[in-house]
Amino acid sequence: MDEDVEMIQISTDRSSGATYFSNERVNGEDVRISFGEAPEVDGLLRPTSGVRERAALERGSSEQTSRPQEEHLMCRIQRELKQAVFPNIFPKVQLWMIIGLLLFIIVIIAVILISLAVCAALHEDEDEKFDPSLFKVPLYHNGTFRLPNQDFTKDLINMSSTQSQVLAASLQEKIAGFYTSSPALGRYFSEASISAFRDGENDQSPSVIAHYRLKFLMPEEEEDQLRNFTLSREMVFNVFRQLLYDQEADAAEELYIAHDSLRTF
Repeated sequence: MDEDVEMIQISTDRSSGATYFSNERVNGEDVRISFGEAPEVDGLLRPTSGVRERAALERGSSEQTSRPQEEHLMCRIQRELKQAVFPNIFPKVQLWMIIGLLLFIIVIIAVILISLAVCAALHEDEDEKFDPSLFKVPLYHNGTFRLPNQDFTKDLINMSSTQSQVLAASLQEKIAGFYTSSPALGRYFSEASISAFRDGENDQSPSVIAHYRLKFLMPEEEEDQLRNFTLSREMVFNVFRQLLYDQEADAAEELYIAHDSLRTF
């Protein structure tokens, strides 16, 4: 039996990379034989991948090993620098030395405070040294002022009425507070009294005009000097007016005294 073999064409599939023998006839039949491209063997790649992983692990291990060594070296250098620049003094300081220092500071502060208190107690102002029993010579100053927040009533005409007595007592206390607080006249001031009330409609309505009297006591040996200077009418008037300017009372207060209405005679 004759066998006809005819090789006609060899072709290559570009998509798969396989080689084909086409139009081959074996025993009168068409046979197509292909030789595919040899696949890449996984075993050939694994050694390369393993080498890379091993190298990475070795680098990481070396870095982890060298990092603690570097940190230890840096700590050692810093410790040596501190010991060289700042000597180890504090551990040598005993607890009793600290307590003693604190007690010493407390004692010094206490001594200073006690000294200041003693000096303040022993210090005496020469101007404040006087004997009130020597102040026997009286001196009077009279005057008037206006109460703009008071309404005049007939009861105020009678100084024995309850309304007159209450208003007079309040004004006397207020005036006495003015003069007793005065550094210049406080020691000589004796009392303030309200002698009368009258209607202030002729001045400004509604208002009440109050007549006051101020009593001062002087030592006999200084009578002439005090009468002409310290307790003169001008001095007493100016002090009273300044005290009215400095008063902290509200202008709407019932006992408010109009400073521009002050008169002395």
